[in-house]
Amino acid sequence: MPTSTSSLLISGHDTIEVAYYLRTDRATILDFDQLLALRESLKESKSRNPYLVKLGTEEFLLASHGTRSGYPLLLENESFSVQCGQFNQPSFFVTYRSIALWHQGLNSLHQRFLEWAHSVGLVIAQKEKVSRMDYAFDYHLPDLDFDEDNFVTDFVKDNQHRKNRTVQTFRLGQGDLVLRCYNKSDEIVESSSKALLYELWGRENDVWRIEWQARKEWLRDYRINTVSDLQSNQGQLLQSLVNDHTKLCIKSGDSNRSRWLLHPLWMDLQEQVEKLPSSDLERDLNMDALLDERFMRISISVYGYLKRAAAIRSLQGNTVPVSLEKAFGFLSRQVNRIHDPLTWESDVQRRMNEMRLGEW
Repeated sequence: MPTSTSSLLISGHDTIEVAYYLRTDRATILDFDQLLALRESLKESKSRNPYLVKLGTEEFLLASHGTRSGYPLLLENESFSVQCGQFNQPSFFVTYRSIALWHQGLNSLHQRFLEWAHSVGLVIAQKEKVSRMDYAFDYHLPDLDFDEDNFVTDFVKDNQHRKNRTVQTFRLGQGDLVLRCYNKSDEIVESSSKALLYELWGRENDVWRIEWQARKEWLRDYRINTVSDLQSNQGQLLQSLVNDHTKLCIKSGDSNRSRWLLHPLWMDLQEQVEKLPSSDLERDLNMDALLDERFMRISISVYGYLKRAAAIRSLQGNTVPVSLEKAFGFLSRQVNRIHDPLTWESDVQRRMNEMRLGEW
């Protein structure tokens, strides 16, 4: 019988999407026409770099394009992504970013967005509506002792992803309800910029995430419409999901899978859901640690390029592999040839703005 070697590290919202119904009044300083003109100028210049705009109490990066969902404007910073349009309904569609949710909490972000809306003269036309909630539980799980057949579930569709013949992701469901159980440590290394989680976890390896993604149909079934409703009723929704809808069990010879014993990991998950707080937990964000981690990644990349530069020079000179110092010298001279002092400061400042506003 499996024994639990898992331990919960953190749990909380990872993505929240909210539709806001806001309208302009006579005192508004939000000029949609001006923003559209800026967007078009970016598009015509064929620049891939967004434009920094200061709007009321917030700074945003304005994209040179609209969105697939039909909004003409996309504004982003480190905390939220805002799709908006003067004639769209709802007029604003906000995605709260993972990094902000883990460190500030949904309530704080919701209030911050409403304060921004007030600062530019927008007025609430009707209550907001939550359209998506992702809730994650991150476990230290050094040994994986289950597979897709251990899940006893109401889902009718599932799949898994493997790398080097090792399972990395179990995915169950589609559409309005999805459950993903996956190796979050591997995902960060391969494709994600969420290395900030290392500090929250207190470790870097063997972390698996159990993540529920619920959209409108399921949210409305549990009377979740507004942000306040979400905080009040999300526990009831998650309890139903982990107790009734889907379970991780221990396989047995019993043909009736509903009689299989619960896996220790799922027993702990049920306990964690049972004691979920009704309010957000705020966690301090160590920005220096995040920047240090980013700098280390750049250093590793540069070191790899130095090896390639050394190989090129060695082949050109038909010599033994050149040293690190010589490779630095070769690369330094090459960089100096292409360096443009007229654009250096502005390009560095632009990258500073992008990092500060969440573009890593």
